[in-house]
Amino acid sequence: MTIDPTRWALALALLAAYALMCVLLARARRIVPDDGAPADWLVAWASQTGSAEYLAQQTVATLRTGGLAARSASMDQIDEAALRGATRILFIASTYGEGDAPDNAERFARLLAGAAAPLPHLHYGLLALGDSSYTHFCGFGRRLDAALQALGAQPLFARVEADRTAPAALDAWQHHLSHLAGTSDAPDWSAPAWADWRLDSRQLLNPGSAGAPVYRIGLLPQDGALPAWEAGDLVQVSAPADPDYPREYSIASVGAEGRLELLVRLHLRADGGAGLASGWLAHDAAIGAPITLRLRVHSRFRIGANGGRPLILIGNGTGIAGLRAHLKHRVDAGETRNWLLFGERNAAHDRFCGDEISAWHGAGMLEQLHLVFSHDGDPLRYVQHALAQQAALLRDWIARDAAIYVCGSLHGMAAGVHEALLAALGQDGVDQLAESGRYRRDVY
Repeated sequence: MTIDPTRWALALALLAAYALMCVLLARARRIVPDDGAPADWLVAWASQTGSAEYLAQQTVATLRTGGLAARSASMDQIDEAALRGATRILFIASTYGEGDAPDNAERFARLLAGAAAPLPHLHYGLLALGDSSYTHFCGFGRRLDAALQALGAQPLFARVEADRTAPAALDAWQHHLSHLAGTSDAPDWSAPAWADWRLDSRQLLNPGSAGAPVYRIGLLPQDGALPAWEAGDLVQVSAPADPDYPREYSIASVGAEGRLELLVRLHLRADGGAGLASGWLAHDAAIGAPITLRLRVHSRFRIGANGGRPLILIGNGTGIAGLRAHLKHRVDAGETRNWLLFGERNAAHDRFCGDEISAWHGAGMLEQLHLVFSHDGDPLRYVQHALAQQAALLRDWIARDAAIYVCGSLHGMAAGVHEALLAALGQDGVDQLAESGRYRRDVY
């Protein structure tokens, strides 16, 4: 019998394709953790300022205590193949602003929304982090839970919701983990310890401004030992009026300056009273008064692997604090490939850190500088408009491997900047920047 060579080739091709598919599926079903060993549990986190990431690490440690193979991963690292192949995922999802997904979860949210096939093989647990002072409390976590169930995924237990990492909610989450791991010998989940500092200096930065007053606050540890931090990190301040409700601020200084600095805008409530933390730091605390705070690592806004790249820094208002720390670090390191775009109200009153910035620009440490003041009649008005006008320059910097860091208002500035980036670079271009860690935000 004569065998048709074409049919033989087709059959072999089909067998090869099937074998490759089996290999890929097998790889997808065995998640590889950080230490290289196979893992049966994936802990996926969505975080803007690091709380969910920290809890994910603690969750992995608890599972491993019970002998389970587990690893953690940012949600932007989970593609469709990994989602289809995984059978057990624990999600820890922060909500950002009024129900929004954190930056590192937007791609995953789109993946779920566009999923065509069900996920009946997936068993999951969900810890939703939120702040009940916002209207859409745990909004992203709730949407994530609904999307997973709509795709047929099976919850291992009811969604756990934590109001500002409330201890009772975290205890409930740990109880579920201990049950899954078959152990009560869980590691310590204690947050970084509070420390005693003192108010060393307070300077009003915008006298005569039409906006709320902004102060540059200098702090020193009571024991004299300055702890280590990196540009991009945060502090939590606990006001005496309500010690259980800390307020987070971007650190504006670097350790080499010998003290920790913040930029604090006085917040006025609807009843005319001052915000608990901002009122304490800006008005109530006397110079030399004790201040209770703790440092918070903010890994997603640190420079990390972007240290050797050109840096585009974009922000408004007190967002200059986080950008100033990065600039100061770069200037001290002799790195000149920096571009700052900053917006505020009036040049006469609201040029926060203006003398430093002008000096750095004049000395060639700031290759590009664009300042926009919305109340001075500038037709550009806002920082996103300046960015849009510089689209060609933006594309040139991105082609030179630049990273983008945005700090300031979530609504208005950050949203407008994001739209300007989409217009200049396209959705794929922005997605590639985010996935490679070259687009990072600390917005609030």
